[in-house]
Amino acid sequence: MQRRQFIQAGGMLAAAATLPRPAWALAPERVPVTIHAREVTGSLAHVWEESAGSDRAAITLRERWRQDLDRWVDEVGLKRVRFHGILNDELGVYAPSILNRGKPKPNFQNVFEVYDGLIARGVSPYVEVGFMPQALASGTAAFGFYKGNITPPQSLDDWAGFLRTWVSALANRYGIAAVRTWPFEIWNEPNLPFFWTGNQQQYFDLYKAAAVAIKQVDAAIPVGGPSTSGGAWIKEFAGFCTQNNAPLDFFGTHAYAGSVEKQVADVNEAIPNTVAQVRQAIEASGHAGKPLWLSEWSSDSPAMIAHVVKECLPSLQAMSHWTLSGTYEELGVFDTVLREGDNGWPAMYRGIARPSFNTYKLLHALGTERLRTDGPALATKGRKLGVSALVWNLAVAAQAAGLPTSSTERKVTGTPKTFDVQFAGLKPGTAAQVRFVDQERASPMPAWRAMGSPQYLKPEQVAQLRAAADIAPPVRMRLDARSTLSLELPPEGVALIECA
Repeated sequence: MQRRQFIQAGGMLAAAATLPRPAWALAPERVPVTIHAREVTGSLAHVWEESAGSDRAAITLRERWRQDLDRWVDEVGLKRVRFHGILNDELGVYAPSILNRGKPKPNFQNVFEVYDGLIARGVSPYVEVGFMPQALASGTAAFGFYKGNITPPQSLDDWAGFLRTWVSALANRYGIAAVRTWPFEIWNEPNLPFFWTGNQQQYFDLYKAAAVAIKQVDAAIPVGGPSTSGGAWIKEFAGFCTQNNAPLDFFGTHAYAGSVEKQVADVNEAIPNTVAQVRQAIEASGHAGKPLWLSEWSSDSPAMIAHVVKECLPSLQAMSHWTLSGTYEELGVFDTVLREGDNGWPAMYRGIARPSFNTYKLLHALGTERLRTDGPALATKGRKLGVSALVWNLAVAAQAAGLPTSSTERKVTGTPKTFDVQFAGLKPGTAAQVRFVDQERASPMPAWRAMGSPQYLKPEQVAQLRAAADIAPPVRMRLDARSTLSLELPPEGVALIECA
């Protein structure tokens, strides 16, 4: 069912339904969910808070990007930021200029400004080591609007020597204890030709040279790879590191449902399946038990985000949503802030939250002691008292592939459903509050359409959309005689229930 059809179908809470519904929607499917409020099954690591991605290093110097980051830190608890291009000529890291009379030398002024900006906001870098400074590069092939060089180095020794100088400068400025907590991931998606012109063996050689150079600065700095798209090269990479004594502290890979959705039966399982396969490959290698970072993934569907997080929990240690901000120019400068259809991967635009960001806010409200659940839910003991449970109505929502914003229609297949959420172990009448996120609530789109869908937003419109996109105050309810709450959710909708 398409979004506009759903709008015409009426309200999303039975108690708040004020618009007429078609006959098929009068009796939505009922879905039983059980939260076992007294059965702790273990800890819940907030893996979705470990990192978020964001275009390239230079974009982090923009004030509006930093304002978006502030919200991620304050409202989601974000710990790290990952981005491309910390070594780009754009930052003058090792680039010829009039000032150096065409003879490049290391210059870390802008690197420090980038990392200072993160640290001042309470986050650390997840360091993507790349791209190649032109002065060290074997060619001129480049990626993206900002022209990051994607060729192998002319000399692995020169590449390693430059990295030792760079990492030593980081350790000197920020302290070795801090830098030991920064994951250093070597390159980005070297299995894709628009990020790496070399072959697999050349990437492995690049990796070893970089990893050894970093460890020569300090053996406790974590290094990892192969940072491939779609879980590729894991077996081969693990074997190379074992056979060649290459340092390896963690694995990293990327997964996007939009790039494989035509190849899988259920788009919602594309990312969990990739992550599970990568974990299996790691466990079968000589590196069993080592951490796995899903250092790029994305979804614009609230229920899909919740589902993917839950399904990936057994296999990984950290996730990194791509991207945290719409201040994003990898493919060029967007000519709109909001648009119909595919809005791309950013979870926020100029401080205007999208449903994806608001879903992370609800996830952040969960505690760390996980409870047993039956059904589409993730639940914990409350941060203070009681129980917190996230429940969702999973739908099939087409996802952006390699070129975000290419579709003007958002394609969703699903129906509204009533979720009968029983809190086994809680008394009837227990007070509860419920917050909702879907494509209409906690979304800027209805207010933007009411403005006439402007392409260029005025400052006062930005302020209005920021307010309109916030999560509404909670609906206050009580558990019925069966210790149950019944909630109606639209396709893709999520609800956070907090019981006192």
